[in-house]
Amino acid sequence: MHISSFNDLLSAALQQPEPQRLLFVFAGAELADDMTPAQREQFLAGQGGALVPLMCVDRLPSELENFKQLEEESLQFDQDWAMVFVAGLSGRQGMAPTSEEAQPVLECMVASIKAGDFGAFMPFDRMGDPVVFG
Repeated sequence: MHISSFNDLLSAALQQPEPQRLLFVFAGAELADDMTPAQREQFLAGQGGALVPLMCVDRLPSELENFKQLEEESLQFDQDWAMVFVAGLSGRQGMAPTSEEAQPVLECMVASIKAGDFGAFMPFDRMGDPVVFG
């Protein structure tokens, strides 16, 4: 299935053979110390920067109606995030993973994003549109 929006992702998660738990890591962009003058200029124009994990949460796909709901929920944390990285955690034998089971996976996601290794996650911007790097 081609994912062209956050709602496509929700739909795909609900169609999986085993129940899913969606994992979200919200990241902000900041000016890195080793940026070149050109990169600094791009950052000040609203592009680029170093991605920094700010907060994370897990939800069952059935707990979210759409991206707007996720965005509104994120506002309670008072963090200015630029994008959200999403991964799915598959259940077993018809049971979705618990939040407790999701916690170590979320911690690994945060560590991967800090290391700049986020190719395994689906990133979305503040509008709920997929982000393509490169």
